[in-house]
Amino acid sequence: MELPVFGAGIIFNFTEGFVMSNYSELFSKSIDNPEEFWAEAAEGISWYKKWDKVLDDDNPPFYRWFSGAELNTCYNAVDRHVENGLGDKAAIIYDSPVTDTIYKLTYNELLRKVSSFAGVLKAQGVSKGDTVIIYMPMIPEAAVAMLACARLGAVHSVVFGGFAAHELAIRIDHAQPKVIVTASGAIEGKKTLAYKPLVDKAFDSADHKPEKCIVFQRPFVTAELQEGRDLDWQQEMNKSEAADCVPVAATDPLYILYTSGTTGMPKGVMRDNGGHAVALHWSMKNIYNIDTKDVFWSASDVGWVVGHSYIVYGPLLKGCTTVFYEGKPIGTPDPGAFWRVISEHGVKTLFTAPTAFRAIKKEDPNGAFCKKYDLSSFEALYLAGERLDPDTYHWACDLLKCPVIDHWWQTETGWAIVANCRGIEEFPVKPGSPTKAVPGYDVHIVDEHGKELGPNQEGNVVIKLPLPPGTLVSLWRDEKKFVKSYMSAFKGYYETSDGGFIDEDGYVYVMGRMDDVINIAGHRLSTGAMEEVIANHPDVAECAVIGTHDKLKGEKPIGFIILKAGVQRDFEEVKQELAQMVRDQIGPIACYRESILAHRLPKTRSGKILRGTMRAIANGKEYRMPSTIDDPTILDEITQVLSTMGLPE
Repeated sequence: MELPVFGAGIIFNFTEGFVMSNYSELFSKSIDNPEEFWAEAAEGISWYKKWDKVLDDDNPPFYRWFSGAELNTCYNAVDRHVENGLGDKAAIIYDSPVTDTIYKLTYNELLRKVSSFAGVLKAQGVSKGDTVIIYMPMIPEAAVAMLACARLGAVHSVVFGGFAAHELAIRIDHAQPKVIVTASGAIEGKKTLAYKPLVDKAFDSADHKPEKCIVFQRPFVTAELQEGRDLDWQQEMNKSEAADCVPVAATDPLYILYTSGTTGMPKGVMRDNGGHAVALHWSMKNIYNIDTKDVFWSASDVGWVVGHSYIVYGPLLKGCTTVFYEGKPIGTPDPGAFWRVISEHGVKTLFTAPTAFRAIKKEDPNGAFCKKYDLSSFEALYLAGERLDPDTYHWACDLLKCPVIDHWWQTETGWAIVANCRGIEEFPVKPGSPTKAVPGYDVHIVDEHGKELGPNQEGNVVIKLPLPPGTLVSLWRDEKKFVKSYMSAFKGYYETSDGGFIDEDGYVYVMGRMDDVINIAGHRLSTGAMEEVIANHPDVAECAVIGTHDKLKGEKPIGFIILKAGVQRDFEEVKQELAQMVRDQIGPIACYRESILAHRLPKTRSGKILRGTMRAIANGKEYRMPSTIDDPTILDEITQVLSTMGLPE
């Protein structure tokens, strides 16, 4: 099917930076004239019908982009590249050290698989507007399922593979899918995790009953299929009739993604088709400096927002090659895993979480494994998902001898809020800052009353409305919660719930969640700032600082410290040095004295430290077991350690 690409020559110039390469001019245009800015960016996307209005602001805070337009996200990510002569180019490189498998899918092959699986879904009654839950490991079939939903105009909700049955059931009841797509299992470390028993249990406990479950059988674990409900992926593909792309409104939902949230019930972030395609396509060149010829690797999981935006949709919308990696930064088989992938596949840019690099640093502090591989293709490392501490930044810079770019965004925004936009104009790095606001994001710092603060004054990080395209348009089936959670605290602004400041040069510093700010004797201090100091200690691999109740001062900080491999020193000496470092660099007002030696920290599966849960344990408060916790047993260890310190029960 032939689609016109409106203004292709113009968008080529725009995205390559020939029309306006200066960041200041580009940023000003995005804020002062957003409709013209995003209309130009939208020329990079193929449309069935152009928009009636670039920005529909009739019902704030429910802003909608490209209202009246029609497109298909799958067409833009797959079909049009085949039509434009890129059919033999690698779309996906699947690299799985846990199964000892490497292969490539060209855009031609991806198109055949996606259109066939769309036919499978269509045969089961899935059509425009229906929801489908995808519960898959890091295999290309996950992307095939996502794109097949987009092809039909169905709304997908990817649930992180391996989530407990109860958590999957919650999402089934909320999303109310017609079909569930899953795999027989995955390999976690050295263990095989069977998915089907979890899916069966979720089916049994959920009030909503999906009509069908499609199962991709993997060689190392076979799922038992329930007659009448369960279908074998390959058998259905063998008899499928390929399905064409279905035009959808730009404002129609593309997917629901439940936030990994460390506390409370998950929120269903809803992304639309039009704004999402425009923003992610624009971001690939302007933020990551990626062109069609390049190999881009986001070392994350399709269950998280990074996997949606920068394993699947962003790279494929751009027409470049994306890496699907089923493994870990260490242990599959060693700390050189990332360097092998970069070397073998000619990766230009890697995007991962600082946690991954801290793990590599802990196992291989001198970078010996890195020196075994040819990294001549590698141009830049992007880190996000949590604060990048300066020690890890400097370690990565010294090791890789290339730009190390910290950037900041959220599940809700879907792409970067603050970044060093190397495709526009690269700025000098200031360790601890993800650099400047990305065009489209009008970032401000305000106090608790909404009053704007000046340079270097710490407060709430907020974004003036409207948010740019590609960000959440609402919460699935809960507009009231959308307004309450994000739009009500500061009128006219999106509340990020993060704290930080902007310096005199416009560099943004994100110091952590606002509830990670502790009050010591009337002084508000950031635990993120303390972590930054502690992480600079030569023996410290990773740390987390939380605030605990103190009768005299209100709160006091406690640090959980993981030492680097091979450190044999008396920990009492390390504790004293850490206390002195915080005293010297933050001041005695921080009252930092207590450090606890830890072997591991509680984290979500996406690598975020569960500071809120740790704080609840330390203060004797009730907490809900986070659905995304990597290993629940660590909470028992923390409870036991804290109970010996005379903290609240």
